Amino acid sequence: MSKVGPIIELHPWLGLPSGQALLAWEQARIDALVSDMFGFHALQLGLPELDGLRTNRMPHRWLALDAAYQRWSPASNASPLEEGPSLSSAPLGLRCDFESLPFASNSLDLVVLPHALELARDPHDTLREVERVLVPEGKALIIGFNPMSLWGTRQRMGRGRGASAKVLPQGEFIGYWRLRDWLRLLDLEVETGSFGCWRPMVGTEAWWQRLAWMERAGERWWPVLGAVYVVVAVKRVRGMHLVGKIRKTRLPAAAQPAVVTQRHPVRAPYQQDVNG
Repeated sequence: MSKVGPIIELHPWLGLPSGQALLAWEQARIDALVSDMFGFHALQLGLPELDGLRTNRMPHRWLALDAAYQRWSPASNASPLEEGPSLSSAPLGLRCDFESLPFASNSLDLVVLPHALELARDPHDTLREVERVLVPEGKALIIGFNPMSLWGTRQRMGRGRGASAKVLPQGEFIGYWRLRDWLRLLDLEVETGSFGCWRPMVGTEAWWQRLAWMERAGERWWPVLGAVYVVVAVKRVRGMHLVGKIRKTRLPAAAQPAVVTQRHPVRAPYQQDVNG
């Protein structure tokens, strides 16, 4: 378990064994997805304990933190997953509002949002800003808590109770299909979507291991009830199409006029009969 610090105060679920297991699942999932995404500029919004760009090969990478992470610093909370693979140096850190990113329009190839929408002051504005900074065919990778899960039920039950019950973010969780509708309105086409972690939130490692059977059952019988979802969306620009290698096509030969042979020759006009 990670030591208590600013990041745990902001995300109390990271202090639980189930939270650490969920974070490890998300890290592995992101590592597999971003390793095949190419470009020059990538950005991660929030949740510094998850290195969403460590397997990505883009040369320019940033980690953006807003006012919610004001107390956080790289030395205050070491990531429990820092022993994982890394293909390039750590991303550069910057502090800004997620609703007003300091990047030009059409300048980023990839934006990773690990639970960024749940803490955003306005999730709509954050998504609009992500769409603005993405280049055409750029990708946004979004991770969010599923309100239709056991973790979502725990979040709803924690509202209005003591601080000990408020483990998950108390903001509004955005459902998977609702998020797809938002993305569609912004011309962000969903490329892939998946769910994970079907076990409930528990406080001990022993209970977490004891409920491991729910992962296999959930993936098979109730996949849309996973605790989190991962969505990859692509920015589409209307009226623009990417053209690949032009292939030469053989045009069919033009149809030739048919030749008709007449059985009886036609006498030329004014032809005289030599026998007449």
